[in-house]
Amino acid sequence: MRITIIGSGNVATHLAAALKNAGHKIIQVFSPTYQNAAMLAYHVGAQPIDALSEIDPVADIFMIAVKDDAIEGIAKQLAAYNKLTVHTSGATSLQTILNYNPLSGVFYPLQTFSKTKEVDFWQVPLCIEGADNDITAQLELLAQTISNNVQRVSTSQRTILHLAAVFACNFPNNLYAIAQMLLAQHQLDFGLLRPLIMETAQKVQTSLPIDVQTGPAVRNDTKTMAAHIDLLLDLPALRPLYEALSQSIIKMGIEHKADK
Repeated sequence: MRITIIGSGNVATHLAAALKNAGHKIIQVFSPTYQNAAMLAYHVGAQPIDALSEIDPVADIFMIAVKDDAIEGIAKQLAAYNKLTVHTSGATSLQTILNYNPLSGVFYPLQTFSKTKEVDFWQVPLCIEGADNDITAQLELLAQTISNNVQRVSTSQRTILHLAAVFACNFPNNLYAIAQMLLAQHQLDFGLLRPLIMETAQKVQTSLPIDVQTGPAVRNDTKTMAAHIDLLLDLPALRPLYEALSQSIIKMGIEHKADK
């Protein structure tokens, strides 16, 4: 398939590479910053462009991989080409493109991406939605050329999935950063926590998180929790966060036992 990538960020970089490696032809890469477009285009054998007026209509599909608030404006500009156009956002509705183009869909990779970290795209869940059954089937076939985990997911389902992903990925990473800060203040290396983080992540690969919860809150160890809160006296912004998360663990633990 002939594909034009709209964007040059983390998602665009990994998606373009996966599609190229699967044998698809990346026609063009667009970015408003020509240097960024050129860098990605070089790696996937495409033409870099920095203006949507330079779009080559030979492409079979336009993939919009940009910030959410830029999707609608780009979709509006691309509508004149009457080509299948998809976005890669977890939080943006299909309707955002459908408002301008009946040939629309969603091609959402559920993963966290960094340009410098390789990802095995075959393991990345790809969430597909099309404006009609034919488009959905077409996107599904395309997705299956780069991923072993392709799911049909509606807009309403995807918004919940994206919310869940924020809780599962973005928030824990922020908590890792807080942990690193606490350790650094006492000349301790964050590497000490890496085996703990890895073990926790590995547990939920085979068990439900609620079944492997550990720590003072799940034990209702009020003495330890009070000592932790005292240690946060000089960091008042973290005290309510600690208390809220502890109460969530306690509440969910009680409800889980009641359900058994």
